[in-house]
Amino acid sequence: MQRFENVSERGNLLVVSIGLACGLWLGGCNSSTSAPPPPVPEVATVTVRTEPVVLTTDLPGRTSAYAMAEIRPQVGGIIQKRLFEEGAEIEAGQVLYQIDPAPLQAAYDNTAANVATARKAADRARAALAASRAGVVRQQAVLENAQTNRKRFEDLVAEGAVSASQRDQAVTEANVAEATLLATEAQVESDREAVAAAEAAIKQAEAALETTRINLGYARVTAPIAGRIGRSSVTVGALVKASQDTPLATIQQLDPIYVDVTQSSANLLRLRQSLASGQLKGNGPKQAAVKLLLEDGTPYPVEGTLKFSDVTVDPSTGSFILRTVFPNPQHLLLPGMYVRAIVQEGLVDQAILVPQQAVSRDPKGNPVALVVDGSEKVAQRKIAVDRAIGDKWLISEGLKPGDRLIVEGIQKARPGTSVKAVPFSPGGKENPEAVKTGQAATKAQ
Repeated sequence: MQRFENVSERGNLLVVSIGLACGLWLGGCNSSTSAPPPPVPEVATVTVRTEPVVLTTDLPGRTSAYAMAEIRPQVGGIIQKRLFEEGAEIEAGQVLYQIDPAPLQAAYDNTAANVATARKAADRARAALAASRAGVVRQQAVLENAQTNRKRFEDLVAEGAVSASQRDQAVTEANVAEATLLATEAQVESDREAVAAAEAAIKQAEAALETTRINLGYARVTAPIAGRIGRSSVTVGALVKASQDTPLATIQQLDPIYVDVTQSSANLLRLRQSLASGQLKGNGPKQAAVKLLLEDGTPYPVEGTLKFSDVTVDPSTGSFILRTVFPNPQHLLLPGMYVRAIVQEGLVDQAILVPQQAVSRDPKGNPVALVVDGSEKVAQRKIAVDRAIGDKWLISEGLKPGDRLIVEGIQKARPGTSVKAVPFSPGGKENPEAVKTGQAATKAQ
């Protein structure tokens, strides 16, 4: 009997154990089905707004001198002096070289003597002309007297008061006086031509004198412009020739200075289309202002001005030249330096700028953005990006004012899922969701 009682007790214990196990298992199942749902992901958003934006383009270019003069001699001779320091600032009209003036002075003296001789010859010709003109006056008086006597004698012959021989003598005297007058008048014409030739000889001699005077002045080689002069290609004692191929030195004006930048013709066409369609507007006088970056990336402290664009496109590169002018008082810019010019294209009145971290790419590489719609769900938008402006993208299509753009928490946001939108805090502050998950918030660039 004792044995059966022990077996019965053991059976009861087994039943109790199985019951407890089932109860615990059922209790676990009930606890899992009654657990609270996971929290809604929190994302940081910015509200899309429009704002006026000035569009610029970054163009490569090189500097060139505002004015450049190659100094060449205009007369030949021996260099006697060099009157400047290489690399110095030169004023316009400053004497740079002295060429031996002795041969030029001799030529000048010779032509001066020729001028004096020509003037004396002209004086003699004028005196002869005056004398011949006086002779014409006298011969006119003689002719008038002879013609009067001839008429009187012809009348007296008819009356028988004088003989025919006396009348014939009076006629001969009148004819001789007339012939003498004609000869004297011809002499006057000859003397007038002689005076004209003498005066022409004076002008020729004076022109030769002026030429030699100019050449004598060219013995002093002067600077045609102000600027900085380079090294001299000749020394004292060198023989130079007029208009030789090799310049004696070169002067370059560096303040102001040109910056020639290249612009593609395709960009020019796109810019004109944007202006014609109204998407882009001119920015008035400010549009001609140009900023400059030096070859090490340092901003140039002074703004320049856009002067003109070339009228010819280079067929090998498909680009043309834009010429800008920059003040250069410190001569920081030197000819031939590589620079980058920031040229204003125009003004966009209703531009949309979004943080760059809010834009991602789909598997095909197309730019997309996530927004929170009115039902607090995530929606994906295909967008078109125009260009980067600072730390933001300029959006041309896909977004509109008032859209709530997701900037942080993109990894937790899936299209169609519900999210909790909170304002984006720029400046590197942590957002609440990032603190909860132990991740640092993304800084606004």
